[in-house]
Amino acid sequence: MVAVRTGTARDLAAIGLSEPDYEVLSTLSEQRDHTSTLGEQADKMGWSRSRLSRHATRMEARGLLRREPDPADGRGCLLVLTAHGLETLGNAAPAHVESVRQHFIDRLTPEDLAAIERIDRRLTEPDR
Repeated sequence: MVAVRTGTARDLAAIGLSEPDYEVLSTLSEQRDHTSTLGEQADKMGWSRSRLSRHATRMEARGLLRREPDPADGRGCLLVLTAHGLETLGNAAPAHVESVRQHFIDRLTPEDLAAIERIDRRLTEPDR
């Protein structure tokens, strides 16, 4: 998996994004109104709030997202995907899909892919 991550990271870097940038953009794009609280977004991504906050600061400086006060929590903030961030994601998504295909999917046999699907089902089944 290291080779896959290295390859996809290199391909994203060539278009001006890091893997964390892409993950933030893509997960925010899935949210209603492209908006999420910092805490919910951090939980969804499996990141600490402080890690996401620091990363969001860098992305905000590049115009990819903005912070707004959270009306439900005076201490919190909302992360909002900007039009520029959505456009950046839209431009990056085809390249990312192609990168994953090149570095992962195309290197596996149909049997390998079936095994991955079986493993995924096993891991996502409720505990018995």
